[in-house]
Amino acid sequence: MKPTLLRFVLALMLLPFLWTAAGAQAVGFPELGSTLPGRKDVTYLDLARMVIPDLAADKDGFYKGGLPIEMRHIEGPDSGGSPPETSGFSNAAALAIKAGGKDRLTMLFDLGDSPDSAEGYAVLALYDIAVKPKLLDAVNVALDRGTYFREPGKLSVSANDDVLITMSAHFNSSQNYVITPLIMIRDDKFELIDMIYTFDENLCAYSRKQDVAFQAIADGQPYAAIRVTVTNATALNGESCDDAPPRVSCDFRHLSVG
Repeated sequence: MKPTLLRFVLALMLLPFLWTAAGAQAVGFPELGSTLPGRKDVTYLDLARMVIPDLAADKDGFYKGGLPIEMRHIEGPDSGGSPPETSGFSNAAALAIKAGGKDRLTMLFDLGDSPDSAEGYAVLALYDIAVKPKLLDAVNVALDRGTYFREPGKLSVSANDDVLITMSAHFNSSQNYVITPLIMIRDDKFELIDMIYTFDENLCAYSRKQDVAFQAIADGQPYAAIRVTVTNATALNGESCDDAPPRVSCDFRHLSVG
């Protein structure tokens, strides 16, 4: 299967994540040529060009460009691959957040496959759009083939701060692998808090799905702790096979944002 078709099929499989996030936490997928809400002088394309300077629309309304600006990987200097020499997409995800008590806008651009890594290449960009738009930070957040915002997109950990939730995933004929990072913003720079790994499979005898839920728990500290619950849901398929279904279980993790 061609990489572009594979990424399209993966996106279809993950649409429930994206739709729920859009409805619950205002993750949007604006047309890049449209203006920002309340502005007539700035488009989302203007913001995207701060990441990919030569980005432009073709005759079909698909946006193409060359290399993005240089940036670090969210995991550190030893992680991630190189960006593709050409980038292309029809839109990008946008999510307004709070960071240090200030209103900020984040955008997520999945640029496609990396030429020297099994992971893709996805840019998470942070903007100040209060007056003249300014790119504050940009990082590669690709941890697998396709990268998106994951439900609920963001989680409030104080009156002044949100934590971002993205996801990277790939699948084969019977299995789906998902990595979910939690990302904080300090001094207008992205910072990785932790990552959660989940796994779905559909075999002859059973299918198993691992769902993730997030909860902020206020405990008198400057930032709320984050409770992450991973639930294994297993359903028998009614077939007589040698596969032994795993036990149904719940795993809990408490994260402290210091």
